[in-house]
Amino acid sequence: MEEYAYVLDFLPQGLPNSSFSKKEPICFALGENEFKLFELVPRANVNLASGDRIYIGKNISLRKEIDHVKRRIAVEDLTNFANEELEFIVSEIVKSNQNRYINFYNTAGPISLKKHLLEELPGLGKKTMNEILNERKKGDFKDFEDLDARVPLLKGAEKPIVARILLEIKDQDRRHYLFVTK
Repeated sequence: MEEYAYVLDFLPQGLPNSSFSKKEPICFALGENEFKLFELVPRANVNLASGDRIYIGKNISLRKEIDHVKRRIAVEDLTNFANEELEFIVSEIVKSNQNRYINFYNTAGPISLKKHLLEELPGLGKKTMNEILNERKKGDFKDFEDLDARVPLLKGAEKPIVARILLEIKDQDRRHYLFVTK
C-alpha cells in the first residue's frame, strides 16, 4: 500500500475528453515505494505542482491535498506532460531513498549459474558487474557517491536503477520485477 506519491501532472479543469457536466480536477501521481501510477481527485481549492510529495494513505486526517484515489492507471493513461515528468520523478525518488537502492547493490546475488541479478540493470554488463562484486568484497557501499568512486566504470550509480524502474513501469509484460510492485 502506497502512503506517499509524487505528482506527475495536475489538471485543475479535469481531463479534456470528459463531459462538461463531469469535469473535476484530476492529478496523476507515482507511488513512492511500489511505483504504482494513480489518478487522484484533489480536495477543493488545492493547487498542486509536478514533483510535490503528497500523502495518499489510509489515514484521511493526514490527507491535506487529496480527497481520494480515483483509480490505478497504466502508463498509457498518463498525459504527455506526466509521461515527460516520469523519469525526473523516478530519479528524485531514487535519490531521496538512496539507502534502499544501495542495499540492492550490496546484497544482489546470482539468479542462476550464468546470470547475476546486477545484470538485470540496463547498461550494466559483466565487466562492470564484476568490478562491483570485487569492490563489495572490500566492504559495503555507503551511498551512490561511494559506489561511483569505487567503481568508476559505473558513471552514475542511480542511473541503472532509474532505467530499470522506468522499464518496469512501461513494460506491462515483464517476467521479473525488481522494484515495481504490480
